Amino acid sequence: MTPAAAPTRAASRSRDLPGGRWTRFVLRRTGRLLVSLWVLVTASFLMIHLVPGDPVRAALGLTAPADLVAAKREALGLNDPLLTQYVHYVSDLLHGDLGESIVSQLPVSQTISQRLPATASLALLAFVVAVAVAIPLGVAVAVATRRGRRRRTELAFASTSVVLGAVPDFLVGVALVCVFAVSLGWFPVAGREGPSSYVLPVLALAIGPAAVLSRIVRVEMLAVLVTDYIRTARAKRLPATRIHLRHALPNAVTATLTLGGMLLASMVAGTVLVENVFAWPGLGSTIVASIVARDYPLVQGTVLVYGVIVLVVNTLVDVALALLDPRSTIGDL
Repeated sequence: MTPAAAPTRAASRSRDLPGGRWTRFVLRRTGRLLVSLWVLVTASFLMIHLVPGDPVRAALGLTAPADLVAAKREALGLNDPLLTQYVHYVSDLLHGDLGESIVSQLPVSQTISQRLPATASLALLAFVVAVAVAIPLGVAVAVATRRGRRRRTELAFASTSVVLGAVPDFLVGVALVCVFAVSLGWFPVAGREGPSSYVLPVLALAIGPAAVLSRIVRVEMLAVLVTDYIRTARAKRLPATRIHLRHALPNAVTATLTLGGMLLASMVAGTVLVENVFAWPGLGSTIVASIVARDYPLVQGTVLVYGVIVLVVNTLVDVALALLDPRSTIGDL
């Protein structure tokens, strides 16, 4: 394989995917998504029925009048048979109705629509930062340590990335607050007021995934750097930057894309703890507050939205991976 052809290998794979095979792949992925969504919806419905005691009484308080509790149960349809409640719940979801908050009396969809942008912006910014740091870092370390060179650099990188990747996001957030917000006063301690308020929560979400992703980039890059077409490129005395970025990097991104998509889904879930560390007005702080207040319709709706986001992201990653590398669809035939 010539160096000029190497960068286009991943792009040309998508054209090699037969129409029938691609159709079967899309149908199977769509079927899995629908089944997963059904399981998620069923689990969120059963959540309110598996909680011990009366959820309405728990939300309104022990001193709430009995007639108020009874009226609220009737309004929520909790006196209907379980199957009837399930059918109504699914029907309401198909019409975009997530129910009504017991505490605030507001539609759950309204609360989620107000809080979702804060969570989405936080997770997406953290993902961009993680990728922007991990790919150059992984490539640089791979180039510096190939063929067993610079063992100390390799050991330092491996040790640091393992430690950073293992520390929970909320502990990173607490440490960042103590150092950069409380001690140094460089950034706000909490809240979402201006660009500076994004710095610490974004870093808290991005540091761990960036460490994990950079290790994958390094491993993939090391495997590509010993291939024949890279040796040919070096024999032609092409510039090192062109070899590494144009010929090697495009063929080392498949595993990075797969893990990156999984990390994006985990970042969305990780916002639950990080938002509470920084008092971020997103879905993460909303779900914790609704659990404390025992506002189960709001808990149901928030958990459902989180689950849908994770499932959709994972499905999109599978499709993107199939476009880059049709061999990934072999197990779906």
